[in-house]
Order: sequence, then structure tokens, then C-alpha cells
Amino acid sequence: MSQAPAPPATPTRAIAFLALASVASQAMVRALDTLLPQIAADIGTTVGTASIVVTAYASTHGTVQLIIGPIGDRMGKYRVVAVACALSSVMVVLCGLAQSLTGLAIARLASGATAAWIIPLGMAFVADVVPYERRQQVLGRFLAGQITGQMLGQAAAGVLGDYFGWRNVFFVLAAIFAVAALALLFELIVNPVTRAADRRAAKPRSMYSDYVTLFSNPWARFVLVMVFFEGVLVFGIFTFVGADLHLRFGLSFTAIGLIVGSFGLGGIAYALTVKPLLKRLGQIGIANAGGLIMAGAFFALAVEPTWTLAPFAVTAIGFGFYMLHNTLQTVGSQMTPDARGTAVAIFASMYYLGQTIGTTLSAPIVDRFGAPPLFLVSMVLLPVLAWQFTRGLKRHNAQPN
Repeated sequence: MSQAPAPPATPTRAIAFLALASVASQAMVRALDTLLPQIAADIGTTVGTASIVVTAYASTHGTVQLIIGPIGDRMGKYRVVAVACALSSVMVVLCGLAQSLTGLAIARLASGATAAWIIPLGMAFVADVVPYERRQQVLGRFLAGQITGQMLGQAAAGVLGDYFGWRNVFFVLAAIFAVAALALLFELIVNPVTRAADRRAAKPRSMYSDYVTLFSNPWARFVLVMVFFEGVLVFGIFTFVGADLHLRFGLSFTAIGLIVGSFGLGGIAYALTVKPLLKRLGQIGIANAGGLIMAGAFFALAVEPTWTLAPFAVTAIGFGFYMLHNTLQTVGSQMTPDARGTAVAIFASMYYLGQTIGTTLSAPIVDRFGAPPLFLVSMVLLPVLAWQFTRGLKRHNAQPN
């Protein structure tokens, strides 16, 4: 009797280089959490007005993903990520050279359009080469790159901004993009798996048919709505945690960077415990627990009498966020396997669109009333979001394949 074929080995090094690229990409997203008050003071405007550089990045970072999925499916996900890293290195240098708020916003628009390709196509590549039953664990580890970028963007940006100015933060990030581009190019040359996965993904399908496949699927539409509101309720509001700590408690940008960067500590804790958490709680339990943990942490940020509670609250938000988001990511990677690059890219687009809309709606509220009322909104609605998602996931899992 013949034995079942062994499952394919995970291309660890190839995924590690994608994780390095995600470090720079995610750092670009989150660096302004810490630097926003400093940029506002340097340019001479309010935090709410300066937040245009956050929404500018998130808007192109999200909308360009409407087209990157089909391109990645056809030209090769790994190859496209390498090119995106090289272009991002140039665009991020322009952010550091910008001399006005308008110039910085335009440079952020451009860098968002190039960096947007990296994480969703990286996730789609992982989904191509890792079976679904192992995927949440591998994606959880792949998150380590995003989490490191989170910490670099939030904590290191605050420290570097205090000592060397906010412009130099962008120059450091540009260097990381350049190193990642070279590493990915090396892997493309020496590792046939990166090219074989690309050929397997290429199919004689039109871009239009990929979108029809995705949006005609009710389950896919549901997941996309869920990740949109996650973006609104988490990072559409978390963006202003650093500004709140500065305005309410007068903390330095270094202190703010270290506190906001503790979000990444929560993420690392999740990445290290994802396997036992899956065994103990399952996907449903992990997602619901993440919503509840974030609710308690946002409540603590809203009512804290001193800043000393903030590091613990922010760490808890990071842990709870990755519990919910990693589950959404894993489910999202399997929405439409025949057009996986398109599906994962639209998933990321909805996530960043949610952040953009959340930040835009939050900015005038922060300028007038401060951030604590918004923290209470997240406290109430995040557990509702997690419950709604898991209820839908239960129904979907119960359906016959």
C-alpha cells in the first residue's frame, strides 16, 4: 500500500525575507503614531490637521490594493514584492526630504502606493505554499515581521525623532526597504519555490473575472466588511494614543514612542503563543477573546488618571488585536483560492480604508474633545465586532463543503 505524500516543506528563508520587507512596510504605517505631535509642532499646526499625513498614506496604501492582487497573481507575488521594496526605498527618502506639510503628504501618498504591495502579496505567497491546516501558525510567525515593524515605527521612531529629528526616521526606513529588496532578489535567483509558486498562480483569467469571483461570494463580502470595521475601530482611533499621552500628561516623544511601541510586545506575545492558543481556544475563542481584551484596554486608556497604566493597556491592545486580526487574515487567505492574490489584496485594502475613514472621522473629535471619548467607542464596539465575526464563522464552518 502506497504512503500518502509528505506535505511540502515550508520555505522558511523565503518567508523570513518577506517578513523583513514587512518590517519596513508596517513601520511606515505606524511611525506617525509617535511622530505626529512632533511633526505638528515643527510645522506649526494642530495634531488633527497634521494627521493628513496619516490619512494620505493610508488612502493610497488601501486603494492601490484594488489592483495589486491580479497583478501579483499574474506577474508573480514574490517578484512584485521585490520590486515594490526597491521603489519604496526611493519614495521614503522623499518623505525625509519634504519641506512642508503638503510636500510630506504627497510623498506619503507616493510611498503608500509602493509599500502597499508588500504585506498582502507576502501573505498570499505564504497561503500559496503552506496548507490551510498549518497556515494560521505560519502566518502568526510571519506576523513577527509586521510586529517588529510596528515596534520600530512606534518606539524607535519616537526615540530617533527626539534625538535626531523626524526626518531621519524616514531615512532609516528607506535603508531597510533597500536591504529587503536585495534579499528578495537573492531568493528569487536561488530558490525555485519563489518562481514555481508564481507560475502556479498564473491562470488565463481576466482581472474582471477575479473580482467577480471575489465579490459574488457572500462569505468573502462578509469577511471584507469585518476587516473594514476592524480598521476603523482599532487603528482609526489608536493613531491618536500618542497625541493623547502628550497632550494630557506632557510626556516626551521618547516616552510616547516606548509606550506606543509596547503594542508590539503584545503582538510578540501572541506570535509566541499562537500554537497553544489555537489548541486551547480554537479560532472562535481566540477572536472573541481578542475583542474583549482590546475593550478592557481601551477603557483603561480612556479613564487612566496617570500615564502609568498606558504601557500595560497598549500591550494588551496589541495582544488582543493580533488575536482577532490573525484569525481574520487566515480566513481571508482562503476566501477565493483561485484568485488568492486579489482576495488578500482587497482584504488589506478594506483594512486600510477602514483606518483612513476612522482617522478622518476621529481627527476633528480629537481636536475638540480629546481622544478619550473615541477610546470608549472602541471599548463598546470591538467585542461586538468580534462576536459578529465569529458568529458568521461558525455558520460558515457548519456549511458542507
